[in-house]
Amino acid sequence: MSTGSLAGKTLFVSGASRGIGLAIALRAAKDGANVAIAAKTDQPHPKLPGTIHTAAEEIEAAGGKALPLVCDIRDEAAVEAAVAKAVEAFGGIDICVNNASAIMLTGTLETPMKRYDLMHQINGRGTYVVSRACIPHLKKAENPHVLNLSPPLDMNPKWFAPHPAYSMAKYTMSIYAMAMAEEFKRDGIAFNTLWPRTAIATAAVANLLGGDQLVAKSRTPEIMADAAHVILTKPSREFTGQHCMDDIVLYEAGVRDFAGYQVNPDETELAPDFFVPDTLPPPPGSLPGPMGGKLGH
Repeated sequence: MSTGSLAGKTLFVSGASRGIGLAIALRAAKDGANVAIAAKTDQPHPKLPGTIHTAAEEIEAAGGKALPLVCDIRDEAAVEAAVAKAVEAFGGIDICVNNASAIMLTGTLETPMKRYDLMHQINGRGTYVVSRACIPHLKKAENPHVLNLSPPLDMNPKWFAPHPAYSMAKYTMSIYAMAMAEEFKRDGIAFNTLWPRTAIATAAVANLLGGDQLVAKSRTPEIMADAAHVILTKPSREFTGQHCMDDIVLYEAGVRDFAGYQVNPDETELAPDFFVPDTLPPPPGSLPGPMGGKLGH
């Protein structure tokens, strides 16, 4: 797989202290990128791995430059201050990755309004606030990208009925990408989304969704990191307004062996993620076992 380099580029990544956000940051760091880590975890959490400081150490060790920033993206002033610090440290912002997210997979009557508000403040509003703060700086960048980690816009009710509040919060992120891709097309800023076909082995999957059993049927965050790298190195004026699936992006970039992304290389059936449209089938041979790349959802 040959893509461009993010050497010298500055990324502002929300929720980058662990999981997919950290994996995207580390992949950029291997190129020699600068990464502003905007996340809430300043001190170790009893159930969650990593802080902004351990993330910064990993990024520096991988070859990048890191700026750990305590930032609750629900707080507009905190976001503005974090972006200003990133620009002061690195001279600008080339890429914004909206990764921070909150999840609660409950129906309408089972979802307290406090949790509803949290999901919409972080997923939807947080993405809007972070994008809005970064855009004036992205306008000055050579190949500016915004990447929202959110699903393709498939309006099938089956994705909404089981957990309307969460679904709407995630789809809001995708709608903002679609809208802003058009709004800022003349400025050459790309706005795209990226979503995994399968479950990804993150703290949320381990703690909230299915524990070790689901983790074993998951792919590692590196598949999302590699797919993000492909997107973020594309010409921003040519590749924008796209809703991308991780395996399709990588297959089109030349990847044919996906086994290395599995948590358990011997697993023959991976767990499908939510929000994967039937209109976006997996690439040939990308899934293990007798399904042969035809995982049902």
